[in-house]
Amino acid sequence: MEQISIKKTTNSKLASLDFNSIPLGRTFTDHMFICDYKDGKWQQARIEPLSDIPTHPAAMALHYGQAIFEGMKATLDSDGKPLIFRPDKNAERLNFSARRMGMPEFPEELFVEGLKAFVDMERNWIPPMEGSALYLRPFMYADEPFIGMRAATSFKFMIIASPSGPLFSKPIKLWAEKKFIRAVEGGTGEAKAAGNYAAAIRPTEIAKAKGYDQVLWLDAIEHKYIQEVGTMNIFFKINGAFITPSLDGAILNGITRLSVIELLKFKGYEVTERPITIDEILEAEKNGTLEEAFGTGTAVGIAYIEAIGSEDQVIHISDEHPVGQDVNETLNKIKTGKIEDPFGWMVKID
Repeated sequence: MEQISIKKTTNSKLASLDFNSIPLGRTFTDHMFICDYKDGKWQQARIEPLSDIPTHPAAMALHYGQAIFEGMKATLDSDGKPLIFRPDKNAERLNFSARRMGMPEFPEELFVEGLKAFVDMERNWIPPMEGSALYLRPFMYADEPFIGMRAATSFKFMIIASPSGPLFSKPIKLWAEKKFIRAVEGGTGEAKAAGNYAAAIRPTEIAKAKGYDQVLWLDAIEHKYIQEVGTMNIFFKINGAFITPSLDGAILNGITRLSVIELLKFKGYEVTERPITIDEILEAEKNGTLEEAFGTGTAVGIAYIEAIGSEDQVIHISDEHPVGQDVNETLNKIKTGKIEDPFGWMVKID
């Protein structure tokens, strides 16, 4: 495996951090992990002080969008030891995205070991409060300076980190979007590609202007099948059982989604992955079987959903989310070592 060289900062910003005021993505830790892809191989894995990266104006990521990323969190256990949640799954998904976007795969062992070394160095930046964490952002982009439509030949893989508190502190409202689309089977929706999120920005701003928090994306053909929510996957509890949209080639294979499915089944709930229409959710509300709904994602954890609106109607879900809250609390306790991890999800950094 590639040896990781380490250069520590002599000018830490940690003393200026207020753990009681840490909005996601605004404050960054002292260091970054970098590895370069040149001459057909990954090389020069290193951790060094966070700084700007010189970028040629013809860097291919800027023109042709070869850019992918992951989202992860590091937490602390009761002994103050850092924990990482399922890093092997992020390594697998990064490489799935890389293949779809015509980019080189990154060695999964180096991905995990690089994360562990990086988090170990930044462990003092991990917030100790319940629901807070050190958000980790691994990403890869094409940095070859070339104007032309082909796969790049040089790339950078990097990891940066941002301490953060809970993203949503109250239940959210969703806007069922029937004009704009997020993805279609055969596109890049199942990859964690930067361009997917760029295409979602304007519809999300429109939804917020209507008084909603996130977009509920529907399918590209009939505009009736539910796909996912903003930066989350989605679950519904109907008549005592859970349903979530099946992965159809246009939906991101969320790691929190996968974990929640496993956790719900562990707790004795029936969970079905299948196509779900917005009309089915409306009918469940009308007949009184729609009990709760929540979104799942790395940044949000579990986001409780109170309503879904569209041009036609508003679906009122629930003011209470007992199972969502139980799942959220269980996940947080597993991530902080307060209860046993029966799944072997957590990787401890000694």
